[in-house]
Amino acid sequence: MSLFGTTTGFGTGGTSMFGSTTTDNHNPMKDIEVTSSPDDSIGCLSFSPPTLPGNFLIAGSWANDVRCWEVQDSGQTIPKAQQMHTGPVLDVCWSDDGSKVFTASCDKAAKMWDLNSNQAIQIAQHDAPVKTIHWIKAPNYSCVMTGSWDKTLKFWDTRSSNPMMVLQLPERCYCADVIYPMAVVATAERGLIVYQLENQPSEFRRIDSPLKHQHRCVAIFKDKQNKPTGFALGSIEGRVAIHYINPPNPAKDNFTFKCHRSNGTNTSAPQDIYAVNGIAFHPVHGTLATVGSDGRFSFWDKDARTKLKTSEQLDQPISACCFNHNGNIFAYASSYDWSKGHEFYNPQKKNYIFLRNAAEELKPRNKK
Repeated sequence: MSLFGTTTGFGTGGTSMFGSTTTDNHNPMKDIEVTSSPDDSIGCLSFSPPTLPGNFLIAGSWANDVRCWEVQDSGQTIPKAQQMHTGPVLDVCWSDDGSKVFTASCDKAAKMWDLNSNQAIQIAQHDAPVKTIHWIKAPNYSCVMTGSWDKTLKFWDTRSSNPMMVLQLPERCYCADVIYPMAVVATAERGLIVYQLENQPSEFRRIDSPLKHQHRCVAIFKDKQNKPTGFALGSIEGRVAIHYINPPNPAKDNFTFKCHRSNGTNTSAPQDIYAVNGIAFHPVHGTLATVGSDGRFSFWDKDARTKLKTSEQLDQPISACCFNHNGNIFAYASSYDWSKGHEFYNPQKKNYIFLRNAAEELKPRNKK
């Protein structure tokens, strides 16, 4: 039996449940709490593509599991199913038709989860943990791209146990993003590579990192013609770089900005600097969200170079975030991100996923 019901979009019924919960440190923004959240740190989130009716949310965790929820119009979440790896799940993504979910794990394998049959099979193998996974839909091929700490990028036809292609990376893969026909991969030692995916994947350009510290997250953005044109790269040092692939004026168009830091620079107190754990672009407005180890999310307009909003501080880091396909929902995960080492891990602390109505807050200021 299929897991999918026949619900339609989200946020069509006015404010519904938004803002109806009580305030406390774990949910200072009064956002909707997803039911039955994972039992360990949440490493990745992904919403279903627009081809599916309704909204489904996938989360992967350090409890080795991948969970799926249906998000209803009211904001209520219904747990639908879950699958297991034998190691922490580091990344998840959807097929373009919404029938499959792909999962990457520390167990050195990637799996394909068929949501209609609720069966999961292994589709990829590496010699070290698999850090990133992305579905590529090209006119002449479809495949899954996996990036690993074994310093390879592999491309898989899900019907074969051998990769279609293996590309060597200069270092371990730390983060990646894909919007056809472009992929970007950021590695250890501040490596940064752009790939073109037309006809077959190939290296397009290696880029000197605009950031001086370890890469943590990357997200591709599109231009007004809906074509991928650049990316935002986040580091462990509370900074994001906006980088265009072929800008008219690189010195002017590319820039970095500080974020996820405590105590403004104007105070005499030392500034606490936190990792940027996730970046997501709004699918309609092109504005972006960042989440950090400081337990805050912020919304930004990269074109106007302004901050639109910063949240109150949660009582633990925000480890991942994503938007749904029409940008009405912003999902973010509150859980320990290991940024202070294992000695600060508290297994008694609950992990949360929150849903926020994002339709208005991410509009550029000059658009009403």
